[in-house]
Amino acid sequence: MRSFAVSALREPPFSGARHDGTELVSRESTDWAQHLGLISNGQRLRRADAAGLAGRACPQAPLDRLRLLTDLISWLFVMDDACDEDGLGSDPTSLAPTVAALLDVLDRQGGPGPVPAVAGALGLGLADLCRRVRARRRPAVLLRFTAAMRQYLLALLWEAANREHERVPPVDEYVQMRRHTGGVYPSLTLTDLALNGSPPTARRADPGWAALESISADLICWCNDVFSYDKEHQGGPDAHNLITVLTRETGDESLALRTAADRFNDRLDAYLSAEHHLLASHGVAVRRALETRRNWIRATYDWSQAAARYT
Repeated sequence: MRSFAVSALREPPFSGARHDGTELVSRESTDWAQHLGLISNGQRLRRADAAGLAGRACPQAPLDRLRLLTDLISWLFVMDDACDEDGLGSDPTSLAPTVAALLDVLDRQGGPGPVPAVAGALGLGLADLCRRVRARRRPAVLLRFTAAMRQYLLALLWEAANREHERVPPVDEYVQMRRHTGGVYPSLTLTDLALNGSPPTARRADPGWAALESISADLICWCNDVFSYDKEHQGGPDAHNLITVLTRETGDESLALRTAADRFNDRLDAYLSAEHHLLASHGVAVRRALETRRNWIRATYDWSQAAARYT
């Protein structure tokens, strides 16, 4: 699948780089996850290479901000594995108490107070992330981050309901929900924070910006879907992959593979067009934020080619 992805997906026409502090941050983030009890050992998390992805997404960030992004990605990988591989996301009844407790953590927005016991190590990790975002004294960023994390958690319940009923969602529904299950929006928020790249509030209200955010999320998630398709099918078809939902629609896996690649390539053209129009309308006010999204699209493509997580 990796060879198919490299040959079929158009390479994003953006320069790629990797932060010099990636290895240091990788060790620190693994220690953080172990200290909180998120993992029993670092083997699975090292294979996931959260720091490698973060280091490509913000190659010039201060180390402490790169570490914050890396810890978020590590947390998302742990949550993803708990749902997909360890049974937490097998049905909404199993997942709901954990989601409710994590929503309670988000409602505190990094403020004081005990973490609900039912949230366990995931709650401790999320509370720590919220505290560190809050400490940056950027209220708008904190609100964006907690709102995006709420959407992510609620989307996991949608996945669990699909698993419970062995339901493959229709393509349009999948595309909408995948933007949230992929954890893209909270990751972009912390990358904007790392690079001081958040566009002004007035610019974010432009419908063109909302469209570009959706396009960016699609590219990041669909690239991931194509590269991870083989691994996700080792235990049987996974309903939450673009190729799976396209196969259900067309009845032809080979056609679905080509269609997924075509969708990615067409979406990349749409991104370039949307970016051009935003630069023409807003100029330097959005340039740094657009860099962040370019970095993430390129980072996902480069990281996916090397990630042991998908082997």
